[in-house]
Order: sequence, then structure tokens, then C-alpha cells
Amino acid sequence: MHLIQILLPVYGNDGEELLQEAYQRLRDDLVQRFGGLTAFTQAPAEGLWTPGGSQTHRDDIVLIEVMVDELDTAWWSAYREKLQRELKQHSLVVRALPMARL
Repeated sequence: MHLIQILLPVYGNDGEELLQEAYQRLRDDLVQRFGGLTAFTQAPAEGLWTPGGSQTHRDDIVLIEVMVDELDTAWWSAYREKLQRELKQHSLVVRALPMARL
């Protein structure tokens, strides 16, 4: 079993809110395909990174988690690329963690 985590920026590079329209569609797609999800949306997390040692950039992000029995890396990679296009992002983090249900 794996836990898939999708880190989504709340705002675009231009400062406009990204997820207001996209979140409903994303949520419906994942629930229909995988039967459920957990979304941490009330208190966005802060993401910081310094590309190439230059100025530090900041994002407010929300975390979406989906549990899957089998990891289909090709599907998740294509889904990440689709989200990047839809949200006009250079890159998004989609990661898979092995997990055991206790």
C-alpha cells in the first residue's frame, strides 16, 4: 500500500488564487478513481525553496493524500504533468510513500 501526497500551491506565480475552480474538479476526479482522499485545506502550509542558491521563494500549499493498493507511477506522472499544465506551474510535487494500514 502507498500514500500519495500532492502538494498544490494556493496561488499562482501572478498572485492569483489557483485552486478555487480547479480544486472541485481535482477532488471529484480522485474520489471517483480511488474512492476517497484527505485534503488539508484549512491552514495552508508554507513551502520555501531557493533555486540555485538565489532568492528564496515562498508558496502557500495545500496537501492532498490518496491511499492506493498498487502504485501506478506512469499514471501519477501523467497526472502530475496534467496538473502542472492546468495550474500553469513549472513543477508540482507528487510523492509516494510506502505505508501499512494498522
